[in-house]
This record gives sequence, C-alpha cells and structure tokens, in this order.
Amino acid sequence: MEVMYPRGCRLDVHKSCITAGVRFAQSGKPRKHIRRFACTTRELRELVVWWQELAVEHVAMESRGVYGKPVWNILEGHFPILLAKAQHIKAVPGRQTDTKDCPWSAELLQHGPASFPRG
Repeated sequence: MEVMYPRGCRLDVHKSCITAGVRFAQSGKPRKHIRRFACTTRELRELVVWWQELAVEHVAMESRGVYGKPVWNILEGHFPILLAKAQHIKAVPGRQTDTKDCPWSAELLQHGPASFPRG
C-alpha cells in the first residue's frame, strides 16, 4: 500500500490518561515513539508541542464516551483528526494494549483514511 501520510499518529483517550503513538520512516527505517500524557490542558499542550517537533501530519483518535471531547477541542485547530471506532481497533487479535496498538494503528493511518476504521 502507498503511504499517504508519512508521519501518522494514533491517540488513545481514557478517563485519566492519553497514550500517543507516532510512526514515521527515518533513513529508510520505521521509527516509533510512544508517550503517555495526563488529561489536563497543560499536558495536551505539551502533546501538541511534541507532535509539532516530530512534524506529525494526521492524527487518528480512539475514544470511548465523552472523554475525547475536550481532547478533540484542544487538538482540532492544530492537526487533521480522524475519530476511530474503538471496538474495531480492539477486535484485532494480539493488540490489546495501548503500547502495542498505538504504533500499529498509526501505521494504518499512514495509508490514508480509507484504511482506518472510523466511528
């Protein structure tokens, strides 16, 4: 598959924390970065700065319930965001932790919105 977005990011939003996974190629090798942030405005602004430093182009966000609304409101002016359906991501065998599925779904996002299960 063709890579449409060389620097994709996946965001998993929970009640008290956020896991962010960034995937991109550097010197021909895939690179992964994973960080956790608290669900506070200050931490979300740190997330924006981190993504800007890594030149993130597009973001896929997985969220259950209302936890993602404030995150979306802060991030929407900085990056194009795609809302992913949580049950589609969790239905994939072998990727049941944020640390494992963040880089995988960030890679999936790199191939364009049509390859990503949306909510």
